[in-house]
Amino acid sequence: MKVFRFVAVMSSLLAAIAVSFVSASDPSPLQDFCVGTNEPSNIVFVNGKFCKDPKLATADDFFFSGLTKPGNTTNRVGSNVTTVNVNQISGLNTLGISIVRVDYAPGGQNPPHTHPRGTEILVVLEGTLYVGFVASNQNNNTLFTKILNPGDVFVFPVGLIHFQFNIGKIKAVAFAALSSQNPGVITIANSVFGSNPPIDPHVLTKAFQLDMNVIKFLQSVF
Repeated sequence: MKVFRFVAVMSSLLAAIAVSFVSASDPSPLQDFCVGTNEPSNIVFVNGKFCKDPKLATADDFFFSGLTKPGNTTNRVGSNVTTVNVNQISGLNTLGISIVRVDYAPGGQNPPHTHPRGTEILVVLEGTLYVGFVASNQNNNTLFTKILNPGDVFVFPVGLIHFQFNIGKIKAVAFAALSSQNPGVITIANSVFGSNPPIDPHVLTKAFQLDMNVIKFLQSVF
C-alpha cells in the first residue's frame, strides 16, 4: 500500500511539473493581419490557405522547377530573390518551411530587411558575401557580421534586421531556407521612406535627426 501511495504521489508530482512547463498561445500568423468578421460574405482568408482534399493531391502539389535559373540583378540594389513558398508550392501549406535563391551582381546587396514570421538559414554557393544582423534594442542593437565563402552558412533570427552584400568581383549566389510557409519580408528603406501613403516627414525628421529636405528627398527616391 505504501509503495502504491508513493507511486501515486510521484505521478501527481511529475504531472504537475509537466503542466508547469506547458504554455498555450494562438497559432503564429501567416499573413500581415487577419481581421475578424461575423459576416460570412466577407470571409476570404484563413490563417494560411484552405486545404485540398488529400485524395485529390498530386506530386505536382509538392514540386517546383526553376531554382537553377539565375535571377535578373539589373536593378538599383543589384540583387534578385527567387521565392519558393506556399504560393509556388501549395503542398507547403501548414508545413512551416520555404526556400529562396538569391543572386547578387558584383557590389550588389540584399538590403536591410526583416522576415516577421521566419528564421532564415543561408548557405553561399558562389562568391563572397558580407552578411549580418542587428539584435533588438534590449540587446543594445548589437551587430553580428561574417564574411561568407562558398559552403559557409549563417543564421538570421526571426524578425531581426539583416542583410547580405556581395564584396567580391564576381557574381554571388546563395540559397536560404526559412521557417515559415510565408515568412514575409519588410525592406526597411522601402517601408520607412516608401510607405503608401507616405509617413509624415515631420515624424521621420525627428526619428532620424535629419533635415526635412533630406527626408523628402529619400521619400521621393523610394
